[in-house]
Amino acid sequence: MDIFKVFTIEAAHRLPNVPEGHKCARLHGHSFRVEIHLSGELDPTAGWVMDFADVKQAFQPLYDRLDHHYLNDIEGLENPTSERLAVWIWERLKPALPLLSEVVVHETCTSGCRYRG
Repeated sequence: MDIFKVFTIEAAHRLPNVPEGHKCARLHGHSFRVEIHLSGELDPTAGWVMDFADVKQAFQPLYDRLDHHYLNDIEGLENPTSERLAVWIWERLKPALPLLSEVVVHETCTSGCRYRG
């Protein structure tokens, strides 16, 4: 069984390694949509894979570190592409959520990435 929880993070960044003149080299912000996916067996007693409140609790420290911050200032996100953000989240969340199966980062309504560890 697969479940997921969605979070929205407002954050600013710039991409320092893009070609000269690229629009993403300039400071700008996004309403990132982050999906945290988990896979596991359905608990026959509880009737769920995991309590969504536990997913929220596990993600909260990362949310607090990312939301309304300048991503480039966060260790490990000096070049904060959506891909690197997904890996960064995975590496910090997997120990707290062993059932983590996928992190999806939507940078815009039409662009994003999916990371499966």
